[in-house]
Amino acid sequence: MYRAPLFLLVFIVLVFACCNQREQYANPDGYDFNKGSLIKLPLELDEISGVAYYPKDTSVFSINDERGWLYKIGVGHNRNIQRWKFSSGGDFEDLVLLDSIFYVLQSNGDLTKISFVDSSLFVKFFPFTYKSENEFEILYYDDAKGKLILICKDCETDKKKSLTTFSFDPLTEQFSDNSFSIDTKQIAGAIGEKKIKFKPSAASINPRDSLLYIISSVNKLLVVTDRDGNFQKAYPLSSTLFKQPEGLTFTPEGTLIISNESAETGVANLLIFSLAKIRS
Repeated sequence: MYRAPLFLLVFIVLVFACCNQREQYANPDGYDFNKGSLIKLPLELDEISGVAYYPKDTSVFSINDERGWLYKIGVGHNRNIQRWKFSSGGDFEDLVLLDSIFYVLQSNGDLTKISFVDSSLFVKFFPFTYKSENEFEILYYDDAKGKLILICKDCETDKKKSLTTFSFDPLTEQFSDNSFSIDTKQIAGAIGEKKIKFKPSAASINPRDSLLYIISSVNKLLVVTDRDGNFQKAYPLSSTLFKQPEGLTFTPEGTLIISNESAETGVANLLIFSLAKIRS
């Protein structure tokens, strides 16, 4: 009977262990990325970007990069999709729903306010005040500050050591640059790197712990900070599961919803991860 050489058996074991280890990813507290549900989206949402949860009927609103349409996606038994046109086009990156009013972010920092009155759509445009070479993909609402926060993906004033943030006051309808910054050196250190060009694509505050969850499609990384951007933890993400994460939102109960563009294979999708119940 043939017996494989010892060195070959050792090599096979090492390769298997290495490959198996690569598939192991830590989960953020209270979530299990191996136990989520997936909703496939139609072709017109292949470039889905920002998402916002609508608790009134457990649906998700979204936008599509380059298309000026607001979409409503059913995530329960009813998977119908509704749409409203709010612009002729642009580079749309993120979406926030605040007190029945929508705010849409463009990559240059401009905001579009969308409201419904008696089934009619009203749109108001706010050009970004601080014009320079800026690129944004993130807009979220901080209820403690009462502000919409914009996080730079690639801004002219940023160095490789930090990311700048700006804010928009929904009451005064004014932009401000007196927000916080995010130290990317700590992120790099947490994942065993000397430095990192962190390019975040979506963020939202988790209502269960008031921590800010920031996801990066480019870096395949989920970063958790406090409301002022102070680093807490970093979680590398599986590129198989999170093929191109571009949107992130939470339900009031803490369920995490992440949108993925279609990328190179398949269609766009929504990934839904329920918050684990704490045993008493």
